[in-house]
Formats: sequence, C-alpha cells, structure tokens
Amino acid sequence: MRGTPVLIDAKRLERLVADIFARAGCSAAEAERIGRYLVSANLVGHDSHGVVRVPRYVQQLLTGAVVADRTVKVVKDSPVMAVLDGQYGFGQTVAPQAVRIGIEKAAASGLSIVSLRHAGHVGRVGDWAEMAAEAGQVSVHFVNAAGSVLVAPFGGVDKRFSTAPFCVGVPRKGDTPLILDFATSVVAEGKVLVAAKGGKPVPPGALIEPDGRLTNDPATLYGDAGPDAPPDKRENRGAIRAMGEHKGSGLALMCELLGGAFTGNGTAGPSPRQFSNGMLSIYMTVEFFDTDGFFGEEMRTYLEFVQGARPAEPGGEVLLPGETEDRYRRTRLAEGVPLPDDAWRGIAATARELGVPQADIDGAAV
Repeated sequence: MRGTPVLIDAKRLERLVADIFARAGCSAAEAERIGRYLVSANLVGHDSHGVVRVPRYVQQLLTGAVVADRTVKVVKDSPVMAVLDGQYGFGQTVAPQAVRIGIEKAAASGLSIVSLRHAGHVGRVGDWAEMAAEAGQVSVHFVNAAGSVLVAPFGGVDKRFSTAPFCVGVPRKGDTPLILDFATSVVAEGKVLVAAKGGKPVPPGALIEPDGRLTNDPATLYGDAGPDAPPDKRENRGAIRAMGEHKGSGLALMCELLGGAFTGNGTAGPSPRQFSNGMLSIYMTVEFFDTDGFFGEEMRTYLEFVQGARPAEPGGEVLLPGETEDRYRRTRLAEGVPLPDDAWRGIAATARELGVPQADIDGAAV
C-alpha cells in the first residue's frame, strides 16, 4: 500500500460497519452480517471485496438500488434444484440463504443445483464455498454482474464482460478446505477501487486504454467521474483486461452465460441494467460420491505430490488454493486490518454522515 496504512482491529471494525448499516436502515441482524462478511474478506487478503465497499453499499441502499432485509423468492423448486430471486437484497443476506438451500438439497439427494438472480453484490464468493465445505460438500459457482460492464475480451479493447468470478470449494477432513476463488479479469474491479483509494497498485498492464495501450492507472477505468461513480457514468473509458488471454476470456464468457443469462439475472450488457449479481451453484456431497472412502487419501497423497515440486525460485514454495488466505487471516487477526488512508477516511465520513459518534470511529484503530 502506498504510504502507511491505518491498522484497524478486526472485531472493532466489524462493530463499526454493523453500526453504519444499522443506522442506514438495515436490521441489527443484517447489519452484523454485512460487517462480518466484509471484514472477513479483508482478513483473508481480499481487500477488494472488503470494507472499502462500505460507502458504495450505503449509497446503493439509500438510493434504492439494493433493499434491506430481503428473503429470497423461490421461483421454481424440485428436490434437487431451485431457481431463486434475491429481489435486490444485500448479497450478504440473500446469498447465504441460497447456499443453505443448496446445501440442504444436496444433503438429502447427494447433488443440487441452485440459481440465484437479482442479488446485491455477493462479496467474496469463497465465503459461500466455505459454507458448503463446512457441510462436507464440494461446490462450484459461476457468478456474473448485470449492469457492470468492465472487462475487455481477449483481442478487444471495449468493455463487454463483468469481472465474472469463478469459484470451487473442496472440503478436507480435519483441515482447511481448498478454495479456488478468482475474478476472470486480470484483477477484480474492487482491486482497482482499492488502488484508486491509495492502496496496493494493480499489476502493470492490468488495464487497457481505448487505443489499446496497456496501463495500471485506475483513471483508465474511472476517468474524471472517480472510483465511486456508477458504471453508467464511465462510458467510453478504458477496461480491465480478461485474465489468461483466450482461456480466461472464454471462462468469463461462460460465467456471463451461466451466472447471468441462464439464471435470469441478465448479462453485463449490452443494454443498461440495474446492478445485480447472478450465481449458478452446484453442490455435491462427498459421502454420496466417495463410495469406497477413497477421496480423502487420494487427495492427500496428490496434494503432497503437487507441493513437493521444486520451487522455481530459491526460498519459494508451491501453495495450494486458500493457503495464502489462511496466512493473511492469522496475521490480520493478530495485528489488525490494514486499510489505505483514503479508504479509511471514506468509511469514517460515511459513519459520521449516519450519526456514528466520532469516539466509536476513533476507537476502531489499533
């Protein structure tokens, strides 16, 4: 991070964020849930999906773009499948509702598929894979964002995709689950937001200008409108690049089609839409598929084989999906959550506008 970050105690930060959303109109339970999930994202190093989003979430609530305390509407249901509508509720409320439905159906039948449409920003998708893993289930998630055209496809310069996250979670008995969770763009939009607010810069070449020049300047994406401007105020600006050239671009397309078109959420474009996340999730119960008890030992042996590869650099190591997040969590719980000064000032300003006492704001700092 550029400059010295502000260190905030995780539990105090949770309480502060919960107070902000309670004062903005959410129930105490929902406000606590939003605080817990946003801070959880910061704890595992996914700052792009953490508390930097507080001012944006509050703005969405106050303008009616997202609605407090929603319950998912069941559009269609069967023993193994469900089509759900989040009714533009907070993602931290309607996404776990959808995940619980998927877990319960898979627990009964071995497998389930659940689609969720019209959800507010669902945050870190890895949270939902972790929920399934805790229940002993493998899960796969295709996610898109209607009304959020940010990413250029491979070979193009114009925005056509959302950041279209993809996530897989695999439980491990007696150990932390394997969680693969990434945006199909070079960086998530939230990482550009963090960079624009004085945090860690995005990698060189992560963004592309309308003339094809590669850059890492957040202004390429946001322009003069600034990082908190809604997407429809960013017309004719540059884009984030799709990851992995044609492979990442193809996966992004599938996330748009499965998480967006297939769920009924709608794709990122071309017509203007109200922002919402769509998520298509598959849940598989390990005990149903692991008929002879082979999965755990086979996985353990193979992971040891993978991690036994010689490091490419002296002192390096081969990491498994989720290991970096576990290390971040331990460090940040002990030392505090580092926030760019600009991001902390934005959160503090939002809190003051909603009547949070200055002493409570100041008290969150380590």
